[in-house]
Amino acid sequence: MGKNRQIEETISSVKNKKQARIIVFTGARQVGKTTLVKQILPEYEYLSIEDPVLRKSYLNLSATLWKTQYPKAILDEVQKEPQLIESIKATYDIYDDVRYVLLGSSQLLLLEKVRESLAGRCIIYELYPLTLPELATIDWNDAIILSEWQKILNGDTDTSTLLPSFLMDKRQSTKLTSWQHYLKYGAYPALVDEEMNDEDKYVWLKNYVNTYLERDVRDLASFRDLEPFIKLQRAVATYTGSLFNASNFARDLGVNSKTVQRYLEYLRLSYQVIILPAWERNATKRLTKAPKIHFMDNGVLQAVLQKRGGINGNEFESLIISEIYKQAKNIFVDVSFYHLRTQDGREIDLLVETETGYYAFEIKMADHISAIDARHLINIETILDKPLICGFILSNDNETRQITPNIIGVNATMFLG
Repeated sequence: MGKNRQIEETISSVKNKKQARIIVFTGARQVGKTTLVKQILPEYEYLSIEDPVLRKSYLNLSATLWKTQYPKAILDEVQKEPQLIESIKATYDIYDDVRYVLLGSSQLLLLEKVRESLAGRCIIYELYPLTLPELATIDWNDAIILSEWQKILNGDTDTSTLLPSFLMDKRQSTKLTSWQHYLKYGAYPALVDEEMNDEDKYVWLKNYVNTYLERDVRDLASFRDLEPFIKLQRAVATYTGSLFNASNFARDLGVNSKTVQRYLEYLRLSYQVIILPAWERNATKRLTKAPKIHFMDNGVLQAVLQKRGGINGNEFESLIISEIYKQAKNIFVDVSFYHLRTQDGREIDLLVETETGYYAFEIKMADHISAIDARHLINIETILDKPLICGFILSNDNETRQITPNIIGVNATMFLG
């Protein structure tokens, strides 16, 4: 059983256009790139560049042979042999009726070469783990219903349409099912297989972490010893949702801070973490400049920490922020993401900047919220350089609570599901 992907409609609409003769997909390993592209472009020949024998054969193909043998092809894990990107470029420049899709799980290795060789010749898309609206679909043909957050970002609705209680949501059961899966296993497509039991899914996640370390990390850097990186990965998972101080991590790991920063960048480039920069445009206010780190997928985080069961408040914050981030990326809205913390302790978990203003988020794992939970959001516009469009408190509280005219408490599952 597959899940429909929001990006499918976008790709289907551009796949025959001139500017889409080369499409590049990047994203974490096992995020569903190959399945998606095969679904959308069944007429394309699939070539796995991971096979070292075939890889050498593909390197020997001239532009003419690419044109005659593979006029339409998917090159999977193309970062394994960056020279092939030059071959595709040459074929593209000579023949105007060839089309290629390049897939890769390393943003660094793939995109650097793409930007160097294919600038102006390709469209680049990033694919993320499933979102809650995607998890709620039955199969590839099932329509994806946008979340309230996505509708707001699209300008299709506003907070006045939010139900007074999640209990009144006609899709409550569907949303809760997706949410429980997301909490327990994360959002990688392989884990929606109904034939897998709980143990199968935990084993898959454990193997995913091991494969990531042995393949993706070794692609990014030729480590003689993976142990320092593994320790940082565990430390980042342990402190997900916290401020990142490279010096503190370096001291704990026994390496220098530059090494820590480099390792963190590897985690970001391989789509394992989101680095949330600090918002700091107010010159008159003392603001924290340290970024916050959020693991992209809660299932992978749990596997890194080798734990099962409930989550803590920081992990809840990370999985909510990851979901907000993925959903915005999926609908291609032009927004930027920050956190904000003043030196006197005022904190905004997430600021989403649009052209006209900000959406601010306070994230609570509590089953009940009150006006006191909005204290950091109230009058936050006095610090910001654009208007506050709306402030949200996302929690497990079923009731929707209008705390001020532009601050509202909403059930996280209802809002994002």
